[in-house]
Amino acid sequence: MTTETTSTAPATATAKIPAPATAYQEDIARYWNNEARPVNLRLGDVDGLYHHHYGIGDVDHTALGDPAHSEYEKKLIAELHRLESAQAEFLMDHLGAVGPDDTLVDAGCGRGGSMVMAHRRFGCKVEGVTLSATQADFGNRRARELRIEDHVRSRVCNMLDTPFAKGSIAASWNNESTMYVDLHDLFAEHSRFLKVGGRYVTITGCWNPRYGQPSKWVSQINAHFECNIHSRREYLRAMADNRLVPHTIVDLTPDTLPYWELRATSSLVTGIEEAFIESYRDGSFQYVLIAADRV
Repeated sequence: MTTETTSTAPATATAKIPAPATAYQEDIARYWNNEARPVNLRLGDVDGLYHHHYGIGDVDHTALGDPAHSEYEKKLIAELHRLESAQAEFLMDHLGAVGPDDTLVDAGCGRGGSMVMAHRRFGCKVEGVTLSATQADFGNRRARELRIEDHVRSRVCNMLDTPFAKGSIAASWNNESTMYVDLHDLFAEHSRFLKVGGRYVTITGCWNPRYGQPSKWVSQINAHFECNIHSRREYLRAMADNRLVPHTIVDLTPDTLPYWELRATSSLVTGIEEAFIESYRDGSFQYVLIAADRV
């Protein structure tokens, strides 16, 4: 039986940052190389799965217990982590039929928690790409600690220009990473390396065209993460232009609010919680899953 160990020490960035297509991507690589927020690391310490996304589902208040209890904050962190892992499981529910001989791609893989989950679930190989050498080193170190480095690998790579052969990938996903790239360029690359009939899934925040324009809350989120949030309409248009046919769209906005409301009461607040909560409540921002097939 494999012994799992966790480590929160910052990974040393040994991989060379690839020559970016734009100066913006160089800035993003620098941003994520220097990122070490407790909200990402302490949640990952719960079970060794380090995510870079948010959560869905109802809060288990029974598991939290009495807020006055000395163990309450520890339980709250464990609950936040349970919700973010539930989000990753929900994404994987939509990847279709995946077998142990298949290869999956996590575009914008962060520290690799979802890749580990995908390998455990499907027994397949999982390739992750990130502009951050720090994240790639962290993910590969975790894979070695779990003795799954032959199946799970992170690499420093531009998700718009990957080394995967045309038609070689069974399924791929972006989990809260599409706001860093042009959607047409991104979906053209997924369409290139996916097999015909292969599945693409994204979970993302997007601004609601019915609101009219990005709200002040969406602008705050963009500034906080140095990203460019797209509208829901842009996703569907860019997919259609790149042979990706959506068949499932799930509005997860009501499902993610409990995560944010709980996080706002924790010691791990980053100052962006209000923007997420208020934009979800006023309808200017949505949290959605879109699953599409390569045709």
